Amino acid sequence: MTHLPFLQRQRGTVLVIGLIMLVLITLMVTVAYKFSTTNLKSVGNMQSRNEATASATKAIEQVVGSWNFGTAPVADEINVDIDNDGVTDYIVKVAAPVCVKATATTITADLGGDCPPGSDGLFHPENCPKESTSIFNTVWDIDATATSSSGTRVRVRQGISKSISKDQCDAACPPAPGAQCA
Repeated sequence: MTHLPFLQRQRGTVLVIGLIMLVLITLMVTVAYKFSTTNLKSVGNMQSRNEATASATKAIEQVVGSWNFGTAPVADEINVDIDNDGVTDYIVKVAAPVCVKATATTITADLGGDCPPGSDGLFHPENCPKESTSIFNTVWDIDATATSSSGTRVRVRQGISKSISKDQCDAACPPAPGAQCA
């Protein structure tokens, strides 16, 4: 049997280089897998946070929409099914809305009907009968905390502005306990 001289000089170099390449490829795959898992967790956490924020906002809108501002505000706990599958996803605790400010404003409106002419016989809008009404422009702070069964917890604070009557202001937003809006 004849041996070729160049084969005698190779002493497993290809095998060593092949093993090194295999280790490098394995390391790259492992690092890529860890990065993808971390990104997946990050996206999942962000989705949970956004759902919790949406749940808290939905609960605040529900409280504001159902409250007539004729009574003192109360705290409420609302179950939110964010994905409409019939299962409560988030429990939102809405603190009693806090009246931050109430400012009296007078609105004057024409009553309509016939306006008497002025002394010059011409029509003047200032001669029309008017009615003045006092309303209160109020600012409210509403605080809600949404919690999921998985442990996600988000606190949302939202401010709203609402124009209400004096009776509503006296009931819901007095300047001090037992006082009346002025």
